[in-house]
Amino acid sequence: MSTTVYMVRHGDSPKEGNERTRGLTEKGYEDAQRLAELLRDKEIDVVVSSPYLRSILTVEQVALHTGKEVMVIEDLRERVFSSSDNRLDDNELGPLLEKSFEDFTFSLEGGESNAACQKRAVLALKELLRTYQDKNMVIGTHGAVMTLMMNFFNPSFDLDFLYSTTKPDIYRMEFNNEDLVSVERVWDKALTNIT
Repeated sequence: MSTTVYMVRHGDSPKEGNERTRGLTEKGYEDAQRLAELLRDKEIDVVVSSPYLRSILTVEQVALHTGKEVMVIEDLRERVFSSSDNRLDDNELGPLLEKSFEDFTFSLEGGESNAACQKRAVLALKELLRTYQDKNMVIGTHGAVMTLMMNFFNPSFDLDFLYSTTKPDIYRMEFNNEDLVSVERVWDKALTNIT
């Protein structure tokens, strides 16, 4: 048997505001409904999320459809980019991400490096894989931390991969114990065009 993880990048959220409390835009809420429909028949055993509101709201409908609670795990939070609690501007974030993927130990003062973020998030993921072995799991998370978790198992998940992802996005990951066996993108962009 294998463990299936649906790694879910959160839906569209406001560009400004506190990292922990920014919710979803109207499009983000609509996409969260579509995401729940897409996963409705997947026999989900557990729904887990980053503590950030936009992530919880993205997977909340999946939990409601399956009669589960969203289990919040602090170490699945987005990478801490700086000492500020607010989202970095795209003009600041792009160069920071490029430098971070060139040097995994680089961070701004008060921020977290790719290496540190990857270590804490992968430890949380491995604990989930042990606890829910042979189950189907949804993990609500964020672009950078999702990419770093996937990169731990396969270095081809890099900055170009991060830039190719959408909000939301879903990757179906099959694990044999803690070994990644396969990855398949299951979010269909066509879903975002349904009115």
